[in-house]
Amino acid sequence: MDKLLSGRRFLVVEDEILVLMMIEDMLGDLGCESVTSAATIGQAIALIEAQTFDAAMLDMNLDGDDSNTVADALAERGVPFIYSTGNSGRDMREGFSDRAVLRKPFSFDELSSKLERLLSG
Repeated sequence: MDKLLSGRRFLVVEDEILVLMMIEDMLGDLGCESVTSAATIGQAIALIEAQTFDAAMLDMNLDGDDSNTVADALAERGVPFIYSTGNSGRDMREGFSDRAVLRKPFSFDELSSKLERLLSG
């Protein structure tokens, strides 16, 4: 198995517990050293301020709120991130339209491919 995330610390911001569990399993299979999760904007901001992350995955919509504040906090700290969304529309915001987006549901291979591009460049 490719150890793409070997030794890396990863933040997952996701409010759906089953989706979060799936992502955590996938990241473990990719060799991630640690996965920290947040289900709300407040939790995510507190974690970003308190810890150092190598990369992150950010749900665009957290319980009805957009995650722009979290995206800004990650960008300010230079943490590369990808978006995930169950929405069909193109709800990217100005300044982050270049970020990769995983459409839910996504496969292990799709996640691996997006992270490989994120972390290689």
